[in-house]
Amino acid sequence: MVSSPGRRRWGLCAPNPKSLSSHHTWNPLILALCLVLLVIYGLADKLRNFVADIFIPQYHYPYAVALCFAQVLVSLGILNLLHVLGLVPLRPYSKSLGERLLVPSICDGIQAVLALWAKANNSFTGLFPTVTCLLPLLTEGWSHGLKLEVPYSIHVTVLVAILSGVSLVITASSSVAGTEPLECVYAPLSLILHSLSLTWLAKVFEDERRRLPDAHASIFDVYYAQLVNQSWVLGLLCLLHPDGPRKVLSQGSWHSLLFHGYLLAILLLGVVLNFLLGATALRLSPLAAALLHSGWKLTQPFLKLL
Repeated sequence: MVSSPGRRRWGLCAPNPKSLSSHHTWNPLILALCLVLLVIYGLADKLRNFVADIFIPQYHYPYAVALCFAQVLVSLGILNLLHVLGLVPLRPYSKSLGERLLVPSICDGIQAVLALWAKANNSFTGLFPTVTCLLPLLTEGWSHGLKLEVPYSIHVTVLVAILSGVSLVITASSSVAGTEPLECVYAPLSLILHSLSLTWLAKVFEDERRRLPDAHASIFDVYYAQLVNQSWVLGLLCLLHPDGPRKVLSQGSWHSLLFHGYLLAILLLGVVLNFLLGATALRLSPLAAALLHSGWKLTQPFLKLL
């Protein structure tokens, strides 16, 4: 795959520091766009959860690793199709870039499996949404630890800490009771992996911006390389998992059109959600991506108090 002049048309190449400073100026237009993006992401996430709550128990298909692997393959297929049509400029997979993205790829792949495991085991109403309230705070901590260029003022830190803490207390008081021991391990692990993957992904892209304009990778290049890495990681997990490919294929109701419809909806909605999250982390900041992912869960406890 060869880069094309369309890279400039899309405007997705890394901006320079001056454009970054103006890009992060909070004006009414940007706030409105962020609000629209938050609503779209929240509605898509709710729709995916709704479909998964029907699909997984009805068809007895709780194979989280296989579903995550299929979603990554669909994402790769869509990106390659868009590239062939000339809509998305992509460079060939870079080994050096892939090596630098290995950590966020592994973290994001395992976190996706844990999140889908929670949905399949009816655990996504307990400790998982509770710890999600801490995602922005932990992401901000990783950003400082990895020394990202995007600075967060003390006002942002205090605001995120207060919002996360209050939301955590309100949510924990009603959803932590009766938590399974396995969920107590998986939920914090998912939180740590998710925050680390968003921050490390942004760090890699930040390093790319320091290279010459014709040499650095675009947002699509970085996201594509991460997907390729994830396909290897999740493919290996599929082979090593007790529920191997043979069992996954034999248990599916492949003769049912509804089965195909539900499965396709889950995969496509997951593709959209993951791209929005990754693009936000790369284009804006990992904190913005964390707020996008947990925004509804942060505000829901306050809405219940009204």
